[in-house]
Amino acid sequence: MLDVSDGKIWRSHHIHYSTPLQLPPPASAASSPSCFSPFLVSLSVHSTATMKQRTWPSRSDGNAFTALPLAKPHPSISKEPSRKHPSRPKHYPKPAVIHFVDRPIRSDPARDFASLPFDLLVKIAAGFSHRNLTAASLVCKAWNDALRPLREAMLLLRWGKRFKHGRSGVQPNLEKALDSFLKGAARGSTLAMVDAGLVYWEMGRRKEGVAFYRRAAELGDPAGQCNLAIAYLQAESANTKEAVKWLLQSASAGHVRAQYQLALCLHHGRGTDRNLSEAAKWYLRAAESGYVRAMYNVSLCFSYGEGFAQSHPQAKKWMKRAADHGHSKAQFEHGLNLFSEGEMMKAVVYLELASRAGEVGASHVRDVILQQLSSVSRDRAMRLADNWRPLPSAR
Repeated sequence: MLDVSDGKIWRSHHIHYSTPLQLPPPASAASSPSCFSPFLVSLSVHSTATMKQRTWPSRSDGNAFTALPLAKPHPSISKEPSRKHPSRPKHYPKPAVIHFVDRPIRSDPARDFASLPFDLLVKIAAGFSHRNLTAASLVCKAWNDALRPLREAMLLLRWGKRFKHGRSGVQPNLEKALDSFLKGAARGSTLAMVDAGLVYWEMGRRKEGVAFYRRAAELGDPAGQCNLAIAYLQAESANTKEAVKWLLQSASAGHVRAQYQLALCLHHGRGTDRNLSEAAKWYLRAAESGYVRAMYNVSLCFSYGEGFAQSHPQAKKWMKRAADHGHSKAQFEHGLNLFSEGEMMKAVVYLELASRAGEVGASHVRDVILQQLSSVSRDRAMRLADNWRPLPSAR
């Protein structure tokens, strides 16, 4: 209850009435200023004070919930600026306004896939794998139509390999394989051209084989370039300069066998000037790609200091790597290295593997070591050799 007896507003915690409540005078009387009674004044003050009264305690009144205190708001989310942080900036930069402008989309002939000539597109995609060819066919309808012959060639190529190797329940038939490869080559596939050249080469029809190799090489196929170069090197009148030219193109494209053959030409000065450092570089690139013969030659380069600085640890590493990938000479030499280091058991295993691969000298050293081992150790070494499998390689 609000008490206005002394002209001041006091807060009272108990509500009671000392006199009965009287009704105000009629509205006609209330319109005249002289008709205001003390009761109306008291009621007016009472209504005004009630409207101004706060229904929720302010901060100065303290927390009304003493059992469960309210958490204080974080200064970063407070509406009022914090006085405890005078270094806080008063003004923040306004966010950047991004204006979007509607512009009409114009067809740019330089970026329009459909404007690419079909013959150029077919030359570019002639060496594509099945996966890349499928992806290129999804670019646009024009590409899909232009690449249809190459997709048919991929199907023919798959059947040709089945006939050649007798896969997927198909009996080997070299004639049918050649027919499938020729149909695929007629549709522009360089992969089919290379396989057709291989079949002709195996049949002894080397001129036809070289012709297909050249077609694939001129379209930029690395396998066709490498095979054409090897055909030039193995010809009766070898064209070594032309061979090195094609080997360089194929090796630069990442063909592993071409890298190894180019290193051999540089090492022996065949078709080009002798360059040991360049030869060692191409040996190493082929070896890192998994070519076993290149691994063995890299070991020899490190061992004799040809093209690389002499390093016996590197030579040993690459020799073991070549041996683990099935190189018979590397197995023989690695077995000798283990024997010189006193690793008799391991030496017997590698020498046994080299002996089984046809290295005659390995069998003699193996027999000498076996005489120094117990029967248990000999049996264990033979079991290890029987269970050994070469690591996968690019050959």
